[in-house]
Amino acid sequence: MIITSLLDTDLYKLTMMQAALHQFPNTDVKYEFKCRNEASWTESRVKRVASEIECLCDLRFNKDELEYLKGIRFFKQNFIDYLEMFKFNKDHIDIILEGEELKIKIEGNWVQTILFEVPVLAIVNEVYFENEYPMDGPYRLSEKLQFAYDEDDFKFTDFGTRRRYSKDWQRMVVDQAAKALPSQFVGTSNIQFAKELNIKAVGTMAHEWIMAGQGLGVDAQGSQAMMLQKWEDEYRGDLGIALSDTLGLDAFLKDFDRYFAKLYDGVRHDSGDPFEWGEKMIKHYESLEVDPKTKTFIFSDGLNMTNAIELFHHFKDKVNVSFGIGTNLTNDFGNITPLQIVIKMVECNGRPVAKISDDPSKGTCQDDAYLKYLKKVFKIGE
Repeated sequence: MIITSLLDTDLYKLTMMQAALHQFPNTDVKYEFKCRNEASWTESRVKRVASEIECLCDLRFNKDELEYLKGIRFFKQNFIDYLEMFKFNKDHIDIILEGEELKIKIEGNWVQTILFEVPVLAIVNEVYFENEYPMDGPYRLSEKLQFAYDEDDFKFTDFGTRRRYSKDWQRMVVDQAAKALPSQFVGTSNIQFAKELNIKAVGTMAHEWIMAGQGLGVDAQGSQAMMLQKWEDEYRGDLGIALSDTLGLDAFLKDFDRYFAKLYDGVRHDSGDPFEWGEKMIKHYESLEVDPKTKTFIFSDGLNMTNAIELFHHFKDKVNVSFGIGTNLTNDFGNITPLQIVIKMVECNGRPVAKISDDPSKGTCQDDAYLKYLKKVFKIGE
């Protein structure tokens, strides 16, 4: 059994789940799985995935896990009470093999389906690679940690649950990083490992929070600003990092006015050239008469230790910087090509939703007419 605890997920899924429970409890959504690179699936592999998901649907949060979550300041008691009753419903998920392509569809109430993403992706990865034999992962990890050792103010976090080689390997990575670099390694997105290893669980929001606004508001044009406000309504100063690329950086900057720039602690980069993004964000803060040095930039797009440290040296005297490193920490062995897999929201309340990334390969939308409309509304590509 791959997933043995419902805490084996990323913190941002629970933070969004709480906000959805309190603010949008009657919302229906659809998600779909996508693999951005080549992968060949067999009937036996797909049956293994389906079997592991059935096991996932038997899990519940236990008392010890709920007590741990209760100790996290921004989780409210009524949310903990809801989690005590929570259980995945396997009727909400379909796993299909078409030719050699794996297809996964998730549909149902947002609060009841939001937690599927991370454990399902972890299951898909571990099943896909279970007959692969990694070569030099420990050596490569040691090199990375040594590379960061000399950078005293460099801060990074493990973001690798969704694309890890295996659960055991991710736990070992997190444990080794925490022991080797106690001042530089600031935490993990994985709640189970944060609990077990007594380190910080890290995360705020993902793209789906902003995307959902397209199906929740009266008009698409105000959807991003509405969801930024709803987030602050929920967390009242906690979890103050805004995701900047759901509709592209330019559209974000139009919504991220002085009010939001002062309200949020900082922003996260997840697509497009990170150097250009960072310089543009700095200029935006300065144009609003907000000191960038009081804000935090979190970089999280396909990072390895080398390019993270390059970004650190470029921006460290301009803003506060931190880094979320995923696949390169939890699935880097030299002889294995990691799967570039995601599960993205495609509908909210029966309406299509879109992610228009600063990297075209990371965009998501199933409705061409809606995508064209959205680009026109936000003046994207003009």
